[in-house]
Amino acid sequence: MMQPRRLLAATAIALLVGASAACADEASGFAADGRLDVVTAFYPLQFLSERIGGDAVAVTELTKPGAEPHDVELNPRQVGAISDAGLVVYLSGFQPAVDEAVQQEAANKAFDAGSVVELLAAADGHEHAPGEEEHAEEGKDPHVWLDPVRFATITDRLAERFGQADPARAATYTERAKTLHTELDALNTEFATALKTCERRELVTSHTAFRYLADRYDLTEVGITGISPESEPSPKHLAHVAEEARETGTTTIFFETLVSPKVAETIAREVGAKTAVLDPLEGLTEPDADYFSVMRSNLTALTSALGCTS
Repeated sequence: MMQPRRLLAATAIALLVGASAACADEASGFAADGRLDVVTAFYPLQFLSERIGGDAVAVTELTKPGAEPHDVELNPRQVGAISDAGLVVYLSGFQPAVDEAVQQEAANKAFDAGSVVELLAAADGHEHAPGEEEHAEEGKDPHVWLDPVRFATITDRLAERFGQADPARAATYTERAKTLHTELDALNTEFATALKTCERRELVTSHTAFRYLADRYDLTEVGITGISPESEPSPKHLAHVAEEARETGTTTIFFETLVSPKVAETIAREVGAKTAVLDPLEGLTEPDADYFSVMRSNLTALTSALGCTS
């Protein structure tokens, strides 16, 4: 029979071994159950990670559902999650706090979704009125996920990065990405078909978030505000947007789910238009929604507002 002191020593050693193994798993970027530990910056990247990873990954999102992601701030626990992750999926230039944490804590285990596709230059999204000062916004437009074609490319490259982080399941990640790519191709076909023949091709939006979508389907976006939804449009710019809306016969002024609709409603009243939601998919507000359901709701709103006939 084992003596009490030996029993205590054996127990202590077992506990230390277990703790060391747990720390090793955490340090290696895998959860205790063997899943790859993935941290994502905001919803579209969470969606991709969960679809590609399936039950082989444990996904943590840094932006809470329904929160505005542009100006997210991180708490110490979230910074710790970035440090411990096996892979961090983010989009450089979109969330400064996330960029900083990735640079400091996870530079060698991060996937920048904007680095694998061509990004459009940031712009204020409208033609300027005579005498109106032009002031292009710096950097790139981050809203690349609203173009299903570019999003499909990101899907493929992210699956490759998953495979690098978790080689034993690389083939599984690749197969899931192929399935998702096919679904995104089908979504692109739906948009292209539905938006091919329309009475109008200009969309007036409260926030210049839809340039990738407009660029893909030969539309023109007129933004009330720029890339940042919190920027304040000048009275001259508001008057110019209203004038463009009248000239193009705009029947709908779009606002988004996470930003106040007041300015869009003001423009709509002035030009005799209605308002409708066009969701930039920066964060979900409905628990049963996902990327595809929101994009198809956007397509329904666009075809109605633009007078499209397929």
